[in-house]
Amino acid sequence: MVGSQLNWDEYATAWARLHGGFDPRAAAPVVRAWLRFAYHVGYVLGRLRVTPTAVTLAGVLLCLCVPLFAVRPVNGPVIGALFVLAASVADSVDGAVAVATNRTTRLGYVYDSVADRLGEVAWLAAFWLLGAPGALVVAAGGLSWLHEYVRARAVSAGMREIGAVTVGERPTRVCVALVGLLLAGLAGLIDPDLTAGTITMATAVWVLLAGFGLGQLFSTVRRALVNAA
Repeated sequence: MVGSQLNWDEYATAWARLHGGFDPRAAAPVVRAWLRFAYHVGYVLGRLRVTPTAVTLAGVLLCLCVPLFAVRPVNGPVIGALFVLAASVADSVDGAVAVATNRTTRLGYVYDSVADRLGEVAWLAAFWLLGAPGALVVAAGGLSWLHEYVRARAVSAGMREIGAVTVGERPTRVCVALVGLLLAGLAGLIDPDLTAGTITMATAVWVLLAGFGLGQLFSTVRRALVNAA
């Protein structure tokens, strides 16, 4: 029934069905703990009749705060990192609300995907404002967008499973944005001139992981679609 609350086991089964059969109960302890946290928060929000779309919109607004606060003269990048963390929680919780309350929709999936891409644009804008070279920032965003595009097109072409979990996935990008901004902020406390160099290194790491992850994904997609044919 739409709007009814699912317990953890029911939620895990529904979540796995939406994520290529990957069962969160069999995940690594850290991943399992994160997903259970998202489930409990989503369960509470569902009881309060908060909609998944409202949580998604809140996540986008939190992401837009990252470049606005990251350039503040006092601890700006650290504040930006905190907004990235809050946005990543919202990104997990919106789906948890939808699954826990049986309100998953195809339109909600589209909203969530668009919100993710807008969020990453905002994070990379913060990187650029803090001194990362524009070409490197564009490369990071382009490779990440291509990663998601290839997987989406592969699914449309008949790939039934999630494929490879690559080093360039969304959680990796969250970690790079979070740690990169945090380190840039701490480096800036030592010497303001270190901020730009630190955030440039974080952007370079983003590019390397995104590029390698894209290669992993291409290999998996090719194998899956050739076998399917």
